[in-house]
Amino acid sequence: MIPLRKLNYNGQNHLNLFNNRQQPKKKRKSRTAFTNHQIFELEKRFLYQKYLSPADRDEIASSLGLTNAQVITWFQNRRAKLKRDMEELKKDVESAKILSAHKSFLENVTDLGILKKKAIINEDDCPKNLVVSEK
Repeated sequence: MIPLRKLNYNGQNHLNLFNNRQQPKKKRKSRTAFTNHQIFELEKRFLYQKYLSPADRDEIASSLGLTNAQVITWFQNRRAKLKRDMEELKKDVESAKILSAHKSFLENVTDLGILKKKAIINEDDCPKNLVVSEK
């Protein structure tokens, strides 16, 4: 038995609907390769100003030979990177706190074990009602 194909309202196979469309030929702009000088100046500005006014943006763009869109995109990406870095730093601090607590606990347990060994040297030092088992 041959399966029936689903037809659209024009009587065409529904799978061909997408194949017949003209794909838009919109070219994506290639990635901007910033110079070291441009990055240095953008980073320097970012240190004290995370958001730019339109006037500041125009001034930076013209002084560095970039478009407004490039400056906008660079600052957006840099703020996103800062946020990621801060979240990673928070996780590292939490991990360090946990490790420090574990280390402190282990040191205390070790110290306690040494104290027990020093306190009980032989059976004569033990109270008479304490049972010392040998392992």
